[in-house]
Amino acid sequence: MADNTIHTPVLLERSIELLAPALSAPGAVLVDGTLGMAGHAEAFLQRFPDLTLVGVDRDEDALAIARRRLEPFASRTHFVHAVYDEIPQALASLGIPAVEGIFFDLGVSSLQLDRVERGFSYSQDAPLDMRMDASTPVTAEHILATYSELELRRIFYAYGDEKLAPRFASRIVQFREKQPLTTSAQLVELIIAATPAAAQRAGHPAKRVFQALRIEVNQELSVLERAIPAAINSLALGGRMVVLAYQSLEDRIVKRELQRRSRSTAPAGLPVELPEHKPELKLLVRGSEQAGEAEQDLNPRAKPVRLRAIERMRVTT
Repeated sequence: MADNTIHTPVLLERSIELLAPALSAPGAVLVDGTLGMAGHAEAFLQRFPDLTLVGVDRDEDALAIARRRLEPFASRTHFVHAVYDEIPQALASLGIPAVEGIFFDLGVSSLQLDRVERGFSYSQDAPLDMRMDASTPVTAEHILATYSELELRRIFYAYGDEKLAPRFASRIVQFREKQPLTTSAQLVELIIAATPAAAQRAGHPAKRVFQALRIEVNQELSVLERAIPAAINSLALGGRMVVLAYQSLEDRIVKRELQRRSRSTAPAGLPVELPEHKPELKLLVRGSEQAGEAEQDLNPRAKPVRLRAIERMRVTT
């Protein structure tokens, strides 16, 4: 499969439109915090000929693909193997004090979904891995083998909103007492067997459990809670950030931080708003935006996306 055919960028034109005022500045630097296979990054580099890109990804397979894809822009690209809450450290290592743009395309990537051996998909059998960074030690198999029934129930509830979490956690513990749980097919079969027929009509029974395991393996939400404030702090005055989130847990974290920093901090009743109380951010879209019907039809992965965007209006010290 060719590198440029395994990733269809979501909300590409809208992301370019929102970032354009910042990326058009002479010497502008953009951080793509979730570089993946560089579909968005390639378009940014094509559209803005003076742009320098810092591509960050925890997945070394994705970085290798991105390097090949972006080879025509080699003089304007830097690649960093890191998790996206490490953007400040990545920029410091490159001697870049602040940037004009930051872009996040959150969640599991097309590469990770499409490569069966990574274990992210419940529709095909594979080892229970689910690591976005293969150099890290914790896999889904490890979690299923070592977490207590209470801990499994907690992550299925918290990260999957799974109403049958107690039942699934109990069945997993019973299963592993007899034999190891090592493949996605084993887990799917166990979940389907534990799911009442009526509940099976509401979608694939394993979807939420697989989501919860993936989030726990990669610590996605705790990383995101650190990443969004760190990214904002890395923006220059007038810099812009666009975030694409695909599930409500992610979007809630992004929304909370953007709203918090786009409000005045002036005490109630103060007759004049002092400069230090002015909002740090300006929201560039009202609430969140979704992909249009045409894009959703062409690219099913665009259906759940929520886009949020900001401009930095004040730099705190």
